[in-house]
Amino acid sequence: MDRSLEHAIEIIVQTRAGQQRMPVVRSFFDEATFTASYVVHDPISLAAAIIDPVLDFNAPTCRYSSKSAEAIVAYIESEGLSTEWLLETHAHADHLSAAPYLQARVGGTLAIGRAITTVQQIFGDLFNAGPEFARDGSQFDHLFDDGEEFIIGSIGCRVLDAPGHTPAGVAYVIGDSVFCGNTLFMPDYGTARTDLPGGDARQLFRSIRRLLCLPDEARLFLSHDYKAPGRDTYAWETTIGAERIANVHARDGITEGEFVAARTARDATLALPKLILQAMQVNMRAGALPPVESNGKRYLRIPLNTI
Repeated sequence: MDRSLEHAIEIIVQTRAGQQRMPVVRSFFDEATFTASYVVHDPISLAAAIIDPVLDFNAPTCRYSSKSAEAIVAYIESEGLSTEWLLETHAHADHLSAAPYLQARVGGTLAIGRAITTVQQIFGDLFNAGPEFARDGSQFDHLFDDGEEFIIGSIGCRVLDAPGHTPAGVAYVIGDSVFCGNTLFMPDYGTARTDLPGGDARQLFRSIRRLLCLPDEARLFLSHDYKAPGRDTYAWETTIGAERIANVHARDGITEGEFVAARTARDATLALPKLILQAMQVNMRAGALPPVESNGKRYLRIPLNTI
C-alpha cells in the first residue's frame, strides 16, 4: 500500500477512535446541476473549508447569479465560521465555480490538484486561449500534490489523486470524511463518465479501487446525484463500505477489464454536459469570469464542430 493512502487511513482511524475531532459537514444541493457542495468545519476552532461551490448560470439567457453561493455565505456567517480553504475536487464541466465569488466574500485559500495544468493545456488549446492564458495553475492559490497534508483548524486532512473522470481529480480526506468529487456516485448509480477530454476509464477504475482501500466506516460525500432508477429522492452521502459492497459499476469482484468495457459502453450513450463549454473556460481559470471588454460586457467563446 502506498504511503499517501496509509496516511489517509490513519486520519480516518484516529478520528473514528476519538483521537481527532470529527468534522461537521453541511451540504448544499443544486438541483439545476445535480451538484452537492459542502462546508466542512472544526467544531471547536470553527475553521472551515468550502468544497465545490456552484455559481448559478442560466444557459439560454447567459445570465449568472450568486444565489447558491449566498446560501453558503449565510451559513458561514450564522455559524461564526472562519473560511480557511476553498477546495475544488476537479475542474467541473457541469457548473461554473463560485470559488472566486466566495473568496471575495468570506476569504480562504483556493486550491485544486496539481494536474489542473494538464486540464488547462487541453482546454486552453480547445478554446484557443492564446499565450496570455497561463497553463501553469497560477490562477489558483495552491496546487496539491498526492498525499499532501493540510489542516482545517486542528482537523488533519490528506489529498489523494483520483484521476480518470478528468486528469485533475482529487479526493479530500478530512477527519473521517472523504470528498471524492466525480469518481464515485451513490452505489445504485455507479461511477462518473470518462469520455470527456482527458478522461480515462482505466485510470478511473484504479482511482476508485484506491479509494475503496480506505476504512469501510469512512463517510463518503459525493459531488453529484441524478437519482438512480427506482429511487425517488436525491442522495449524496454514503460510506466506503457501502460502495465496496454494492456499487453497480465498481463493487468488489468487478475486474478492470469489465469496468472499462461497461463504462465505455455507457459513456457512448451519454449527451455532453449542458454547460461544458461555458463551465470549462471559466473553471480552467479557477472560476474567473472573462474580463470586461471595451463595451462593458463579458463574453464566453463557443467553438464550433469541436467536441
